[in-house]
Amino acid sequence: MIAGERLSETGQWLESREGTRWWFDSGALCLDFAYTGLMTGTGGAQADGWERLLNAADLDDWLAERYTVTASGERDLKDAHTLREAIAHVAIAASVDKDPLRRDVDIINLYAATPDLPPRLDGGSRQAGRTSPRAAQALSTIARDAVTVFNGEDAGTIRTCDAADCDLIYLDISRAGTRRWCSMQRCGNRHKVRQHRARQRAKAAEKPSAAIAQTADQ
Repeated sequence: MIAGERLSETGQWLESREGTRWWFDSGALCLDFAYTGLMTGTGGAQADGWERLLNAADLDDWLAERYTVTASGERDLKDAHTLREAIAHVAIAASVDKDPLRRDVDIINLYAATPDLPPRLDGGSRQAGRTSPRAAQALSTIARDAVTVFNGEDAGTIRTCDAADCDLIYLDISRAGTRRWCSMQRCGNRHKVRQHRARQRAKAAEKPSAAIAQTADQ
């Protein structure tokens, strides 16, 4: 897992194949979860996909950054992969204004129908309920978030990064609804650098033209 200080409620640290580490805030818990693996179906442009949930311990580490649950098992890991794939497929369909496959919708609804993590008020002296929260309940919470996001109940729009070489998907929850980049630290900064270089080239090209025009006038 890629450790580091959390910069927002949603989001996680990602690392490119070149080793560049950056913070990607997808805008939604379910999309964060989808990006623990390669978002299949987005073509070859998304070069930063990899499998982060190789075993139950990886799942525990990812969940521990967000919830307090008991250790997961192989069944939980299998369920996590199944739910994650369905969320990824629906997110990809939403990003291009297509209807999702019924199978993926059914999978999300199935996990969302199971018991989720109950709300908890800190400061108590005893455990509420007979058992500690389980990984399966965390998966249900993630599925319910997906239902909210894909039903349009959350204020926001599913978008794809504007960069030509990036197709990361996120929920745009900006006030004006004008978010363009997966991250200003990554694609937004690259765009600014390209614009700056283009202006510098344009200025450099203007100088010989101006000199030629001045010579012709003499």
